[in-house]
Order: sequence, then C-alpha cells, then structure tokens
Amino acid sequence: WAIALLAVACTIAGLYLLWRVVLLMAPGLYRSMVKNNSVSVDAFVGGPPNATSAFKSWFMTKVQVGSRVASKEGYPLKAEDSDKVSGLKVTSRNENGAKLSGGTASKPPVVVGTIRMGFGHHRIAYAATSWGLGGDSGNDRETWFHDFLNIDSEEAQMIKDTDKLYSKGSRLASELGGTAEKIWGGITKSGDEDSLRVTYQFSEHMIPLMNGLDKNSPIIATHCMVACAAVAAGFKNVINLVIDNHAQWFVVVPGALNLVQGPSNYHSFLKMGVPERDLGLAGHWIPRDLVEGIPDACARRTARRRAGKPLRIIIPVGGAGAQRKFIVSLVGAL
Repeated sequence: WAIALLAVACTIAGLYLLWRVVLLMAPGLYRSMVKNNSVSVDAFVGGPPNATSAFKSWFMTKVQVGSRVASKEGYPLKAEDSDKVSGLKVTSRNENGAKLSGGTASKPPVVVGTIRMGFGHHRIAYAATSWGLGGDSGNDRETWFHDFLNIDSEEAQMIKDTDKLYSKGSRLASELGGTAEKIWGGITKSGDEDSLRVTYQFSEHMIPLMNGLDKNSPIIATHCMVACAAVAAGFKNVINLVIDNHAQWFVVVPGALNLVQGPSNYHSFLKMGVPERDLGLAGHWIPRDLVEGIPDACARRTARRRAGKPLRIIIPVGGAGAQRKFIVSLVGAL
C-alpha cells in the first residue's frame, strides 16, 4: 500500500506541476495566436484572458483548426437569380475563376449573410432579404443571399463538420435526458468571453468566404460567425442580427452593430459589458409579407374564434431537433 500511495501522490504532483507549466505557457501561446487578428476581441470584452482562459481559447481553437494557417484570398463568386424568391440574387462560387458577376444596380448590393446550420439562421436571413425586395425599397441596390455553405470550399466543409458534431450532440443529449442533457445545456449556454474568442478565431479562417464581395456592400449577418468573418475581412458596415434571446458574449460581434430583439435582452447585454455604441434595439426578425398582412391575419383569427371553430396551435421546434421528445410528449398529453 505504501508504494501504491506513493505512486498516486507522485502522479498527482506530476499532473499539478504539468498544469502549472501549461498555465505559464498559455498567455504566450494565446498572444501568438491572436497577434495578426484584424479585431481585438479582448478590447471588446474588457481585457485579456487570465491564464486558464488563455489556454482554453488556444486549445479549443487548435481542436477546431489544428495547425491550419488562415488564408485571406477570396474565392471568385457569381450572383444568380433565386429559384425561390423573386428579385433575390443568390451567391455561389464561380468555378471559371472570373471576377464577381451578377450585379446590375448602381450601388453595391445589400448582402444578407448566413450559414445553413439548422432552420433558424436561414429563416431569419430570408426574412431580412424580404425588406430589401419590392415595395418602397427602391431599385438602387440589389439584395444578395450569401450562404457560406453555398460556396464550395475547404472553409465551408470545416463549418459542415462542426455543425454535424453540434447536431449529433444535441440529439444525443435530448435522447439520454437527465444528467447528459443538463451537461450539454451547460456547455451550449456557457457562451462566455472565451466562447467569443474561439468563435472569432475560427472566423478568421472564414475570411475567404467574404473577400470575394464588394467591400462597400452593407453586410447583414444572421449568424455571428458571418459577422465576425465580415469584420475580420475589413467590411465597415456590418450588422449582426442577434438571434438568441439569452445574452451571451459569443452571439455579439466586435466591430459590428449588434441588433437585439427585445429590451430585456438589450439591457442584459449592457449589464454584461457590451459597449452601448455596439448595440441597437430592433424588434423581431419577421418577413415583410407577414408584417404587412397582420391586420388581415388578425381579422381572420377573430372571425374564426367568433365562429367557434377549433383552436389551432403552431409550435416551432428548434435546437437542431433537440426538442422532438418534448413535442411528442406535449402532443400526446393533448
């Protein structure tokens, strides 16, 4: 027993010393990683990370990108008519290598950038584009739908691989329930300063997906990674639509105007430390046709209620399908 206890004590002491060495090295590793960044996340969140956070940010970034060196050279793009929305242009990679084609308006297009990771980001992107099309929006700018995953590239594949892991984790945690679901919820809701550091660092590798666009174009992002990549690429008019009503650092972006949906969320971000100049209160991201149809829709609902017809309930299912179990139980209870 004495030998066994000595071995355990030596192991613990060795691990502790190793951890102390790692913490001593972490700030230097972190500074080396961020030295060429276009934007300072540390200045945005109120200061540099401590040793533990520096190691966490460095390590998580290495897990995502390994030793890959971020490129800044943009891909040649083309913009073609959407087969789903009249008047909308959709970008994709121009395989013949020609410079950006498809623009006809007198001003650079309004670019709505998104990532097809689950339904929410895409839905909000289409809602945003609807306000740039038709009606009183004028014809001096085109509206382009720029989905990172529609640009055939190594960077797009990196996003797909990350999304697969997230979706698999969400579904597995939901199926297992209990402790597993609580742990997963803790991980996905701990969007602290380090999460923003990791998100931004990953976005530095996404710059080629933005650098094929006109730098004078306004960018409306429905995914924080798109906004981060746009800022890192040098775009100066970037709007980040904050899709989550749970205030976390990783959903806001330094160098962008971050628009939130409600006053509670707005004040939560201010309390958290987000600079007031980088925040705006905008309301919900609703398609134009739904907003314009509100009077008629309300009248029809009122008439249906007065006629005594059955109640209809629409239940959105989010979280990469993670709410499936709950919805099935709810329907069964009805």
